[in-house]
Amino acid sequence: MLLGILVVLCFIPTADVTENKILVDQSPLLTVAHKNATVVCNYTYNGTGKEFRASLHKGTDRAVEVCFILWNTTKISSNSNKEFNCEGIHDKDKVIFNLWNMSVNQTDIYFCKIEAMYPPPYVYNEKSNGTVIHVKETPMQIQEPQSPIPLWTMVAVTGVLAFYSMLVTAAFINYWQKSKKNLYHQSDYMNMTPRHPPYQKNKGYPSYAPTRDYTAYRSWQP
Repeated sequence: MLLGILVVLCFIPTADVTENKILVDQSPLLTVAHKNATVVCNYTYNGTGKEFRASLHKGTDRAVEVCFILWNTTKISSNSNKEFNCEGIHDKDKVIFNLWNMSVNQTDIYFCKIEAMYPPPYVYNEKSNGTVIHVKETPMQIQEPQSPIPLWTMVAVTGVLAFYSMLVTAAFINYWQKSKKNLYHQSDYMNMTPRHPPYQKNKGYPSYAPTRDYTAYRSWQP
């Protein structure tokens, strides 16, 4: 009988401690190439708490609180450190911290802390393994000077100008050839010298004098 009571007394505190324990699991490493990072804090809790607080801490000593989130069965609120761009989101058995516009000097280890605030007893998780966030320096990109006029526009304009230039050249050559042909025809001349009939070959008269008809004179003879 006494032995049974001792066993019960030893079992009750153990069950109470196990029930109110919070365990947190994090990804060990995050490499940030575009200044944005997401830290996921998976947790397990078997207690009866209804109001919770989750926070993200920077550094091995957790001296800097980056941001936190409070939630209960009806309300969620979040707040961030002025030196960070951070937002917390609660989703079932995990808390997600989104960070953006991070700088290289913010490379460090980050820890999640989950607290059961109400009702008592107050419980928080043991120190987790943390997540190392490595923010890479963004290389400077040299932008080539952009032409104020797009390339395809220049090509189109050049093609149109070339086409019109060919038309003008063809029209000029055609006009020049026609002008040359007209000038050649105007330089020809006509021979205006009168020609004698083939039966009139009187050398006594000039070539331009009319030929006399002697038949009329013969008619006056007796």
